Amino acid sequence: MLLVLSPAKALDFTPPETLAPLSAPQMSKDVAELAKVTRKLTARELKGLMSLSDNLAALAHERFQAFDPKSPDGLQAAFAFNGDVYMGLQARTLDASALEWAQDHVRILSGLYGVLRPMDVIQPYRLEMGSRVRTRRGSSLYDFWGDRIAKVLNEAAAGHADRTLVNVASGEYFGAVDRRALKLPVLTIRFLEEKDGEARIVSFFAKRARGLMARYAIDNRIDRVDGLKDFDLAGYSYQPSRSSGDEWTFARRQPVPAAA
Repeated sequence: MLLVLSPAKALDFTPPETLAPLSAPQMSKDVAELAKVTRKLTARELKGLMSLSDNLAALAHERFQAFDPKSPDGLQAAFAFNGDVYMGLQARTLDASALEWAQDHVRILSGLYGVLRPMDVIQPYRLEMGSRVRTRRGSSLYDFWGDRIAKVLNEAAAGHADRTLVNVASGEYFGAVDRRALKLPVLTIRFLEEKDGEARIVSFFAKRARGLMARYAIDNRIDRVDGLKDFDLAGYSYQPSRSSGDEWTFARRQPVPAAA
């Protein structure tokens, strides 16, 4: 079983309190090629591509100018990403054994790096997968990555007894996985909030829940999808009546009890 997450726009490059293993991103040739393109983008172009403020566009431009695909410097991806998903994952609190398990069972999709393992070292960047960056491969990052991401995921799951790809990424990022090239069964997880008789997806809570599910799988060493049905963190529970064979739904009631 392989879980895939989205990255985060927010970053925290503060070193972790304890030493953790380092690994190099696997799609380095593609990263180097894409970095040549992003380095040429102006702050104004980045602002338009990702709907950024002037300050964020300037920061993104500065980071691309400093980006060196050959540099070993940086921080492990699971520690560096600092958005809602990673508030749920809490990777900095994982011990060595848990990080080793995560390295084999968790992947992070990235606009710049393609596919990352948790301990792959990254440099600061911002490049959203939906950006229409023109390269020699096409007019968007989806064109640039083509079937490459799917092939890397196929290889990552090759030795697993259960080769299911568990999609806990956003639609924007999972859209970069070429389903024609993917040779794995896909299970998509969604999280609902129930209030006043209605159930709906709330982005903030759904992102946090995706990280929580990855953390639950890591802590319990769940390597077959059936084990995910017992996920009960933060008040969520599996909803068989709202689920199908390739999409499972978890829901909780709002407001969430303090104990959850």
